[in-house]
Amino acid sequence: MSERIFGVGLLLLASGGLWFGWDLHAPVEYEPVGPRAFPLLVYALLGLCSLALVFARGKPVRWAPPPVLLRVGGLFAIVALYAFLFDKLGFILATGLMVVPVSRCFGGTWKQAVFSGAGLAVGLFILFDRLLDVALPAGLWLKPVLG
Repeated sequence: MSERIFGVGLLLLASGGLWFGWDLHAPVEYEPVGPRAFPLLVYALLGLCSLALVFARGKPVRWAPPPVLLRVGGLFAIVALYAFLFDKLGFILATGLMVVPVSRCFGGTWKQAVFSGAGLAVGLFILFDRLLDVALPAGLWLKPVLG
């Protein structure tokens, strides 16, 4: 029963994502596909997978124990906070602050978490912003340095 409940929740999420993604249009048409192709594809696949969860016949699945659900809820809150702070703090600081608690959640030490947070944040910024030319927010604290 729990997989059906989860499937219905994912189906609602996919429906909302498809509805939101349908109205995405670029102010200037510079690509033939446009910005809405990726979200529509992802949410359509999510909808198909959620339908499979709802209508699949299999062995009954039990809910995870409360400590696991609490950890999953914490990870969800961390990612939601990351999405909220992404533009305000910039990619480097927001990503570094997100990776540290996620690393700790998966059993990393404080030293591993801090070094992986700093390394991933700076490394991914250089990779995407400088090498792949993907515009990432620098944040107010880094704008004067990067120009």
